[in-house]
Amino acid sequence: MDKPNAGLPAICSISIFLIVLCACRGGGKDGRQSESGALPPGRTEAVASDLADSTNRTGSPEAGKDGYAAGSSGTGEDPGGSAGDRTGRAGIPKPPSLESLPDTAFIRLADYSDGFSYDLRYATNNNFLEEAVYPCGECYTRVKTARALLDANREFRSLGYRIRFFDCYRPNSVQYKMWELVPNPQYVANPVKGSIHNKGGAVDITLETLDGAPLDMGTDFDYFGPRAHHDHTDLPEAVLEHRRVLKETMESHGFWSIRTEWWHYNLRTATNDPVADFRWPCDRNEKS
Repeated sequence: MDKPNAGLPAICSISIFLIVLCACRGGGKDGRQSESGALPPGRTEAVASDLADSTNRTGSPEAGKDGYAAGSSGTGEDPGGSAGDRTGRAGIPKPPSLESLPDTAFIRLADYSDGFSYDLRYATNNNFLEEAVYPCGECYTRVKTARALLDANREFRSLGYRIRFFDCYRPNSVQYKMWELVPNPQYVANPVKGSIHNKGGAVDITLETLDGAPLDMGTDFDYFGPRAHHDHTDLPEAVLEHRRVLKETMESHGFWSIRTEWWHYNLRTATNDPVADFRWPCDRNEKS
């Protein structure tokens, strides 16, 4: 991480952990939007220079109490079932129901559904930064975002598809790290204001078939150019149809899109939520 972490006190039990979290700030614009054309394959020379010259921040945003994170190593629901239908794996208690948690709590989405797919790019080098900025790949959201995603995914599954995640909640300290690497508001939201990803209300997604074959969306994730724009129609009919299904379904379940990124969706009710800096644990698989 690029700034000091004062630690987040935890209260652990057999089945759940609740973590007091987050750095609170006013909202700001989200995303990594480009109006001026595609970022060439790999870094541009200017971005490479920024990376070579960058130094670690020593400052840290002022922290304050915002909410809680809830999670467990329990199994998710049956893909077509509801959260209340879950049964935990042998010896592992299931997580609390979404209905028992406040809307602003953070939860690990995989604890509440087995019906999603994950390709969390920022935990790998396979992203436009060409550097992993997460210590491990997990998809956390606030509870209200999770409910909307579960509803949307049920509709997608009825059409023979499911959601694949590229990014979910993003700690604000990671936003600072990304800004260090590429300090350009066309590609990275300014961390001082934060993004809706930092609020737990934004996701970067695509669709795949139920057997895991990704749908053709015309570009890869984080392609910064006109072909990634919703209003770019010089694309094969199949691509336009895939984007239409994704956009219309997400919008019908409470999300809104940004014009320049076909993959990015914000929950409408998340705009005024505080920026957070909850960091998820990376030892879950060792404990499961």
